[in-house]
Parts: sequence; structure tokens; C-alpha cells
Amino acid sequence: MDVMGGFQGFGYGEWMLVEELFDAARLHSLETVFTIGNGYVGTRGGFEEGFPRGWSATLIHGVYDDVPVVYTELANCPDWLPLLVVVDGERFGLDKGEVLSYRRQLDLRCGVLSRYVRWRSPGGKTIDILFERFASLADRQVLCVRCQVTPVGCDAGIEVQGSINGYSENLGFNHWELLNQGKTDKGIWLQVRTRSSRIELGMACEMRVSGAEFSLETSMVPGYPTLSAQFPAVSGQTVTVEKLVTVFTSRHVENPVNEARGKLGELLGWSVILETHEKAWNDVWEKSDIAIEGDIKAQVAVRYNLFQLLIAGSRYDDRVSIPAKTLSGFGYRGHVFWDTEIFILPFFIYTQPAIARNLLTYRYHTLPGARRKALHYGYKGAMYAWESADTGDEVTPRWAMPNDPYAEDIRIWCRDREIHISADIAYGSWYYWQATKDDEWMRDCGAEIILDTAIFWMSRVEWNTQQERYELREVIGADEYHEQVSNNAFTNRMVQWHLQRAIFVYEWLGQEFPEKAAELAQKLQLTPERRTRWQDIVQNIWIPYDASTKLIEQYEGFFQLEDINLTDYEPRTKSMQAILGIAGANQRQVLKQPDVLMLLYLMRQSQEFPYDADTLQKNWDYYAPRTDITYGSSLGPAIHAILASDLGKTAEAYERFMQAAMVDLEDVRGNAADGIHGASAGGIWQAVVFGFGGIQFLGDEPIANPHLPPGWTRLKFKLHWRGKWHEFDLHPFVEDGEDGEEITSTSLSPLSPSS
Repeated sequence: MDVMGGFQGFGYGEWMLVEELFDAARLHSLETVFTIGNGYVGTRGGFEEGFPRGWSATLIHGVYDDVPVVYTELANCPDWLPLLVVVDGERFGLDKGEVLSYRRQLDLRCGVLSRYVRWRSPGGKTIDILFERFASLADRQVLCVRCQVTPVGCDAGIEVQGSINGYSENLGFNHWELLNQGKTDKGIWLQVRTRSSRIELGMACEMRVSGAEFSLETSMVPGYPTLSAQFPAVSGQTVTVEKLVTVFTSRHVENPVNEARGKLGELLGWSVILETHEKAWNDVWEKSDIAIEGDIKAQVAVRYNLFQLLIAGSRYDDRVSIPAKTLSGFGYRGHVFWDTEIFILPFFIYTQPAIARNLLTYRYHTLPGARRKALHYGYKGAMYAWESADTGDEVTPRWAMPNDPYAEDIRIWCRDREIHISADIAYGSWYYWQATKDDEWMRDCGAEIILDTAIFWMSRVEWNTQQERYELREVIGADEYHEQVSNNAFTNRMVQWHLQRAIFVYEWLGQEFPEKAAELAQKLQLTPERRTRWQDIVQNIWIPYDASTKLIEQYEGFFQLEDINLTDYEPRTKSMQAILGIAGANQRQVLKQPDVLMLLYLMRQSQEFPYDADTLQKNWDYYAPRTDITYGSSLGPAIHAILASDLGKTAEAYERFMQAAMVDLEDVRGNAADGIHGASAGGIWQAVVFGFGGIQFLGDEPIANPHLPPGWTRLKFKLHWRGKWHEFDLHPFVEDGEDGEEITSTSLSPLSPSS
């Protein structure tokens, strides 16, 4: 593979990410970067032979278990990777002997992670080892890893041990109890169960050796069944050891270990599994790829982030969603936020609508949890959890431990006050419906989501008798630097928008599916009076907007806070909240992430109030300089990139886009070890398609109004809109302006819809 460029220890090509030198100091962040998966399981990029203090993890959608303080978390499942190479009695490892050559690469086109090492053992034997692994996209229960061993200038006795490690931990907490283990004619198996949620997991594996005569032995250490292949290898002779693994859980089958053993017996081998896996990836990329010419760094960064989304989206299970850190790390414990509906979902809506449907159906299945939360707080309807897991009940920790051992615990108010998520979920549901015209889903799932959360808003708003208006008090908006504020513009306008759509869905359902309408009317106690109340709230909820200046006040009283000039604090390496403290940030006009600007972006989709060019410009000029865009939230840069594109600020748009695109690859925020920034990855797709591509859906077909960054000679992608695929092929061209000035604009190839 021809490496075309490099950044921070990486080389890369259009489809390849290459680590050219092992750096133990970046161990944990690179474990995240080299995560592989298939929409069912995600495995961090730990080493097959292990490494001291490594955070190896395999996470499976929906496999949650109880844990103190944070309620529940995705359980780190038994590790299927262990493949140990022993050379004349000396175990291979990057922390011992001498590494003469090293190269690790992730092929984004087919999701195969490989690593080549030339290693000299402490005893002086030199050996080439090539590891490869993938999680089959064609068969979600199949995982494959292999190594090819070649002695260099010597003969050696080689042993390769392939194990299932049942002692995986979530950074010190083990969720599994051993039920049973055993061996078959060709392999081994492990049966475990989570301690609290009682989810059973069965895993089986076998090893196949080619290139040498070998003997195969089995070891049954409790919780760590192992196959051991021993063989002599001569200089220049390559011996291949394939380890094929199957995994099932009781979330989908009654007897996981029997299913795993049965599936293992059906596997035809590495080459056949790889061929079907590659075909599945070709089909996915055919719909979801973005091609960029003229900027190889942006190209590989975009494909990398899309790859991480594609391996996190469930193709088969509509009772799970995508956690904020996907299936790539322990950050946020595998909990699901608004990140999914607002940032991640659009990518799937317009390129993989079946996955988008699953993500939203998860919210339908978790409506009971949302209703329990509303009841707990004394409200009606459904109030979605800020952090959700398997049941939809609130799992946001109530308290956080401070870094200072003498400081008091920190109260986390998001669980109580960051209520805009219910409108965010309605927003995602509405735009999925608009894009797909999936009336069946709206009838069976979406309508109940939108209507029951509308009932919640009806009970949550307050009537201000003095001002004669509806208000929302004690909330947290998108900007989390300011807690328990009143009349947050983002929240109030999203509620207004939500209720407008609820009225539409209420009437549509009655016209198109009267039986379903009657069923929901009885179940949710929907009455004409409630519909009238929704309309009253729509007309009278207060949006803090000054028509004369076109400025939107982030919340009531925000403009009266102490102003701030962020340049006064440069240079810095941490957030403004870390510098000022929680109270200090709360008292100043500094933003963790776009709030008013986020609102303008969401209203941009349908060109609704308050979005227009002049309002965007005025509010950009006010809020962008006050946003902690570098060290605040990772959700901000992509949104800034889109709005900067709208404003013709192409250089700033590109800067923010690349800030988002490299957040994990360059560990921009120093927290990539916790897992992939899923919302940022989704925002990158939106920045390219909606920002640089200028896509809008204002009629029967998507329309492009592109403004490509300098250097981009081509931008190509597909969108699925109302049953048809539309291919966009955008090119810049240069024309002469006045006085011979060159003007760069963008041409659009003819739209090519296909069924």
C-alpha cells in the first residue's frame, strides 16, 4: 500500500490508516482509534498478545449490567483476541526483546486490522509476525483473527496459544460469572453470565494451522480455555494460524453456548468468511462513501469517521442505539444521549435508512422508561432520559467525584434539567419520516413518541400570568456551562417546533389511520382539548428574540452576565469551565458548545424561524467568539463548520471541520482513550454534505448549493430521499471576475436519481 501522507505518527492513503511506529504513551488512545466492529460487537485495538496496562475491550450492543453510582454500563465481554506466540520458550511481546520493525494498519474499505512486527527474542531469534483480525459484517456472530509466523535467518520451535479470556473487566469491575466451559473435537467454548442483568453469553473458537506439521493441545484453566498449537518452523517458512470465534447472547437466542458451538461447526475458513465480509463492506460503502479529491488528509479522516459510525449502527436489533462513545471504549458507560438523534442519525437516514429506523425504534421501545421518569418528576406523558441504556430509565449519575479529594461531590443536574432531549428525539423521528415516507413506522412507533412527549411538554411549561406567556424555567440548554436557567431559547423553540409537529401528526393519523388514532387517543388520553392546548402553547411560548437587532438571547438574563474575551485566556490547554470553575463559567457569557447557533442550524433544515441569513450573521458574530470551541464540547466544531460555510467563511469552516475530523485520530482533546467521539463523527458527515455540499431538502428532491473548501477538486456522495438514490458530483471551476480577478465557484453534475 502506497502511503501518501502522515500526521502524528500515522501514514495514510485514501482507504488506509497506518501506524508506523509504536508509541506506548499513546497506547489507550490508539486502542480506540483501531477499534473494529460490525454493528453488533465492537473490539478495541488491543494487542493479541496483550500489553501491560492495556484497556482491551469487546462490547456488544445491549449487554448492560448493574454497577454502583452510574446504575448500569455496557459489560466488557470475554476477550476473543488472545493469540500468544512463543518462540523457543520465550513469549513474544512489544515490551520485551527488540522490535526491529513495526507497522499497524486499518483498511477502512473492508474493516480489516493488521499488524506486522519483526521481533528479536531475548534469546536472539528473529521472527516476522503478521496479525490480522476482523468482525464479519456478513455474519455478526463471527469474529476472526490469525497470525502468520516466519522465522528470519534461523529455525525455531513455535507455539501459538489461542484463548478465550473470561476475566475481562470494566477498568477494575468484572461483570461476569463463570457457568461452564469445555472442549469439542476441534475447539473450545465458554459459558458466562452477567452478575445482575443475568444475560448469558456463549463463545466458541477453534484454531486451524497450515504450513507445517503441528500438534494441538487443550487447556481448561477455569475461565480461560486455551488451544495450543506447537510446530517447528524453518527460516523463511511461513506458518499460518487461524482462530475462528463465534459469539451469541441470550438477548437473541435461548441457549447461547449451543448456538456458538453449532455456528462454529458451520464455518468454512478464513478465506471464505473474509470474502463474504468484504462483499458486505462493498455494498455498505456503495451507499455511504464520500469521495474527496484534492485533500487526502480530509479524505481519509472522513472515511475513518464514517467507518466508526458504520461499525456502531445495529443492522439487526431495534432495541439498541449507538452510545456516545459507540462500542469503542468505557466513556459514558455505553449510555445513549441526544448525540444519536441530532448528530449521528442524519448519516443513517440518508445513506442507511434501515439502521436509522432501528435507532429510532429503540426510542419507541424505551417509552415506558420515559414515562416512569415523567411520573417520578410529577409530569404527564413521556420524559426521555438524558442518559439512557437498555430500559430507557434515567441512568445519568446524580453525583460526580471531584478531582480534589477535599472538595465536595459535584451535583449533576443534566438528569433533572436538560430536558430538550425529548424534543430532539421527536426532531429525529420527524426527519426520518420526511426522508423515507415510512408511514408504517410513523403509525406504529413515531406517532406515539411524538404525541406522548408532547403531552410531557404540556405539563412541563408554566404560564406567566404577568407576562401572559408560557415559559420553561430551571432548564439546561445545549450549552451546559449554564445550569438551571429560565427560558432557554434552544429549548423553548424546540418545544414549540415539537408541538407544531405533534398537531400535524395527530391530524394525519386521524385521517390516514383512524383505528390507530383511536387506539392512541385511548392509551394516551388524547382529547381535542389537549390538541387545543398544544396550539395555545405554540402561539404563546416565549422565545427571547429581539426583532430589531435579530439577536436571540441564549436564555433570560444571559446578556446581563459578565462578558468575556476568550483571547485573554490564551494560550491554554483546558476548558474555560476548568479555568473559571463551575460557578465562574456560569456567571459569564462563555459557552461550552453552540446553543443559539445549534438552534439556527436545526431550523436551517426547513428554513423556519429564526433561521435567515441576517439572523445567522448577527448571532454568529455575537456567539461564535464566546464559544469555547477548542476545549468545550466536541459537538461544537462540526456545527460551526456548517454555519461558517453558510456565511461564506470557508477558511474558518474548513478549520472547524478538520478540528472535528481529527478529534480521535490526533487525540485533539486528550480523551480519545475513552472511546470514539460518535457525535463528532456524525457531525463530520453533516459538515461535508450539508455544509460544503450545501444540501437542502426543500422540495421533492434534494438540492445542492455547494461551496467547496480551497483545494477540493471534487466532492461526491449519494443520498437516499423518498425511495430514490441521488448522486451528487460537485466540482469547482474558476472563472474571470471583474478586473481579471479569478472567482472560484462550484459546478454540479446533473442529478442522477435511481430507484
